[in-house]
Amino acid sequence: MDQPRALVIGGGIGGLTAAVALRQRGWAVTVLERAPELTPVGAGLGLAPNAQRALDVIGLGDRVRALSAWQGDGGLRAPGGRWLSRTSSKAAADRFGGPLVLVHRATLVSLLASALPEGVVRTGTAAELTDPGDVGRPAVVSTPDGELEADLVVAADGIRSAVRRALFPGHPGPRYTGLTTWRVVVPAPERPFAPHETWGRGRLWGTQPLKDGRVYAYAMATAPEGAHAPDDERAELRRLFGDWHDPVPGIIEAAGPGQVLRHDVHEMAVPLPAYHRGRVALLGDAAHAMQPTLGQGGNQAIEDAVVLAHHVGRNGDSGPAAEGATGLAAGLATGLAAGLASYSADRLPRTTAIVRQATRTGRMTAVSNPVAVAVRDALIVAVSRFGPGLILRGFAGIADWRPPQHTYASGTPRQ
Repeated sequence: MDQPRALVIGGGIGGLTAAVALRQRGWAVTVLERAPELTPVGAGLGLAPNAQRALDVIGLGDRVRALSAWQGDGGLRAPGGRWLSRTSSKAAADRFGGPLVLVHRATLVSLLASALPEGVVRTGTAAELTDPGDVGRPAVVSTPDGELEADLVVAADGIRSAVRRALFPGHPGPRYTGLTTWRVVVPAPERPFAPHETWGRGRLWGTQPLKDGRVYAYAMATAPEGAHAPDDERAELRRLFGDWHDPVPGIIEAAGPGQVLRHDVHEMAVPLPAYHRGRVALLGDAAHAMQPTLGQGGNQAIEDAVVLAHHVGRNGDSGPAAEGATGLAAGLATGLAAGLASYSADRLPRTTAIVRQATRTGRMTAVSNPVAVAVRDALIVAVSRFGPGLILRGFAGIADWRPPQHTYASGTPRQ
């Protein structure tokens, strides 16, 4: 019998991870990406040990670890340069079983795409869900070249997901958080620096080195929705952060005109009732958009993809392939439908909790009252005196997550 067929709408990190994982579980996969080429939006990305273990499942974990890893000391600073807390890559690796890996998004997208055969990714192809399907019928997706039927549709179409709106038209969708972000990648300054995140009054800055000799910097501040600088975003960064400690001013000046990316921050404050409907599964920002304050947006999309393939692959293998050409509908009833329900049950509680934790952290960074800022900073300093373990405790249950199947990195064969 023919392989069960999956269509992935969206060629970002989550969609490509899902495509690789599903192919390894026996699915014929096509990725539909509306952009003319795989050019990811964004700059740097931190992959925590949880996402690395998910990538171990599809055989890419070690290749990702070889790209970059945070080394040495780092921590949290005040705008004047005072250290509020210190930690190290060793402390993080000891606590969570691996280092933080910093990569450029384009590098990760290229790595994922290289794991797919030629022709799997169709760029320049807008896709619209026409019918989510059900036990007795396939899902249908319309494209400029006509309609496509699929046993499974994976919606990885981002924070403004049209598929999510079609599946859950009564849901309010993402809301604006009151925060906007800037991101840039520039050459590293001549003077070495310790990786850091700096919290000010309603403003945040982070500077992290990449293995290729460049620096990934990100900033966040409170702002009206849809606002933009009257001149250019580099000038806006200069106004907001130009008098902060080194290397912040130098990083800003190293950015070229138009190189600074700016995006408002939205989050899924009201969780969806499920991450699937019919034969369609949502993942990544389409399912659970979150603030970037924990650095887990891309990490959770990778987790979603691997967990989805685990649940629908296991059930798909025991359904259509075992029952022959006429067994797809019956196999779906006991296999794919159950697998999608298991996916929602597995992912919805975890990602909802992380969305809420990111929101709480965002409120701390957005504090602007001078007295409240002083109290916040004093509490951080007090906690840090007990060692990096307490600072890292906020990532307990997040960075130490393990996938539902064995991985080669766990010391047991992959299944």
